Amino acid sequence: MLSATDNHKPESLVANANSSHFPIINNQIHLLRPQSGSGGSYVKGLSCLSWRFGVESNNVIGWKTIPVTCEDYIGHYMVGSQYRKDSKVITNEAILYAKSINLSKNGKDVWIFDIDETTLSNLPYYAQHGFGYVEPFNATSFNAWVGTAKAPALPESVKLYRELVSLGVKVVFLTGRTEDQRTVTETNLKRAGYHTWDKLLLKGKEFSGKTAVAYKSAQRKKVEEEYGYRIIGNIGDQWSDLLGTNTGLRTFKLPDPMYYIS
Repeated sequence: MLSATDNHKPESLVANANSSHFPIINNQIHLLRPQSGSGGSYVKGLSCLSWRFGVESNNVIGWKTIPVTCEDYIGHYMVGSQYRKDSKVITNEAILYAKSINLSKNGKDVWIFDIDETTLSNLPYYAQHGFGYVEPFNATSFNAWVGTAKAPALPESVKLYRELVSLGVKVVFLTGRTEDQRTVTETNLKRAGYHTWDKLLLKGKEFSGKTAVAYKSAQRKKVEEEYGYRIIGNIGDQWSDLLGTNTGLRTFKLPDPMYYIS
């Protein structure tokens, strides 16, 4: 977690991230606004900011955890203002794009949303588990967190969602969460402000062992070819949300330097 020499100690970060006030207050997802955390952190001769750029541009791939020297930096980035600013740039561009295109009049225009770290934020969980500096990822503890249905929304994504609904665009949630998590996911989405959608697609047993790219490509193909929709937009925090086939007319990548999914 964050070192004791930083302005904000680990225990204060965890306490704030897990307090009853963590969900959106005045449209803010986090109470803390600490320093950027970039100073003095290096990995393989490069700054952690440069490492994060490599991750977001999909040049640094296949990694399991964040570099040990970058844990402080990533923690500060995720709970600080820069993560929110970066997310806002992406969603504002998505809104401008959505308003610029000619929508069909048949009700078949849809927008694909990923869920974790896109529509919902799991920062209360990751604040307790090292912001991606864990080995290995503990599926049991993460699934227990998912089961609470208490993940707050990423406010920028809620804004995009509302704009799309107002334009008459239908929403499809496509997630790597499994079918046994359908009820808690529906509950969490509604609590976070996503009150209507056309489809919620979760990972069935037939996709066990498949990569996220293969799974999401197959689901998007079904959306277009079986359900007859036109995917006008697609947003996610992982490149695996956006690569493959049937990706839509335009894709938008939200920041997430905490983990990598192939």
